[in-house]
Amino acid sequence: MSRLELSATLSIAMLYVVRMLGLFMILPVLPLLMDELSLATPFLIGLALGVYGLSQAVLQIPMGLLSDKIGRKPVIFIGLSMFIVGSLVAAYATNIYGIIAGRFLQGCGAIASTLLALLSDVTRVDNRSKAMAIVGMSIGASFAIALILGPLVNSLYGIEGIFFGTAIAGLLGIAVLHFFVPVPKLGKSKNEPKAQLAKMWALAKDPSLKRVTFSVYCLHFLLMSSFVAFPGVMQATGEIAVADHHWIYLSVLLTTFVLMGPFMWLADKKGMAKTMMLTMVAVFALSALIMSESTAFYPVVISLILFFMAFNLLEVILPALVSSLSPAGSRGAAMGVYSTAQFAGAFCGGAIGGYALGLGDISQLMYVNIALCLLWLVVAKGLPKIGNIKSMTYSLAENDNRCANSQLNALLSVEGVIEAVLIEAEDIVYLKVDSDVLDKNALDELRQNSVVPAV
Repeated sequence: MSRLELSATLSIAMLYVVRMLGLFMILPVLPLLMDELSLATPFLIGLALGVYGLSQAVLQIPMGLLSDKIGRKPVIFIGLSMFIVGSLVAAYATNIYGIIAGRFLQGCGAIASTLLALLSDVTRVDNRSKAMAIVGMSIGASFAIALILGPLVNSLYGIEGIFFGTAIAGLLGIAVLHFFVPVPKLGKSKNEPKAQLAKMWALAKDPSLKRVTFSVYCLHFLLMSSFVAFPGVMQATGEIAVADHHWIYLSVLLTTFVLMGPFMWLADKKGMAKTMMLTMVAVFALSALIMSESTAFYPVVISLILFFMAFNLLEVILPALVSSLSPAGSRGAAMGVYSTAQFAGAFCGGAIGGYALGLGDISQLMYVNIALCLLWLVVAKGLPKIGNIKSMTYSLAENDNRCANSQLNALLSVEGVIEAVLIEAEDIVYLKVDSDVLDKNALDELRQNSVVPAV
């Protein structure tokens, strides 16, 4: 990557970190304040946790399309401004309804799709995968940091300190946007928004992608519904003081990262992604079952370790499945559908989880989560077995004057090439290949005559 590309990628990753910290720092804290917040109930606490997902799910695609018309940076500035306003509304709230309103406004800064589009704008094709990897690592790290930082800040400055801190982080994000993120030069296409929406609708109806989309909905449903209960359950053990919650999260996450190594290795093996996915769904169910039966210290810690191991693994496996199952050249549109389902799951998980907890004790909520896991297993079992499918991106050679159909037919004639999509405006060919049967010699020979590999 060039210095400019690396700088732009790191800047965009920082904007992701700002957003994720602001949205997730409250998760391990808010359920503990039910007795202190005016008008709070388990349902309203759950709604406050998940309501950002509602505004994110509704606005993610419209904000992305708006960025095609008025530019990426203006839309990101609007999104960060809404995030800051929402943080201040929540910080000055005198009851749970004010926090719900603030969290909803935080979610209205739905800039994830715009940030991904900007990342594509400011990086070359051959460096895009590296840039996406950097952003992905920043998102994972910010989630872990948020779980540790949230309880720590709350113990020092209270819930107001968390929201004021996220407002300051939003201001820092605007500074990063202004001083470090370059302005991309974009060509305009009159039919692009309609074409993108049509592509998303077609992908949403694909049977295999529907199963993966339902999976990410379930994953983030379980995340939010579980966090309605986790802080209270730790406190109920009688051995974990509220001021020490951040140490528990740190210990659990470190243990999780060690234990998940072998499972990550297995998930990368040929045809094992689906098996690992089903295994982790079963681990989710086991975690909920343990917590439904006991609130003693060791069962709770074991349940947390199982939960975070399953969550972190599936956060890696599911996007990889989307990449493998989506048609060549449609990964961006597929991720748009995927992200919408993810945020919808967060909203429903918070609201339904809070409602279930309000109807009974922790066991009732865990039984709801177990039932969802069983449904998830049934749906995910219908996924096709994924082979060693990979995406490749090629840039056309300058000396290739053949028509588009001739170029595509030549690529598709190579054994192991499943799909090929040519983007003439960018002189790019997207390939989906089965690495196990790919005739690399034929592809190399073709490459020397007509196409040059970019990634």
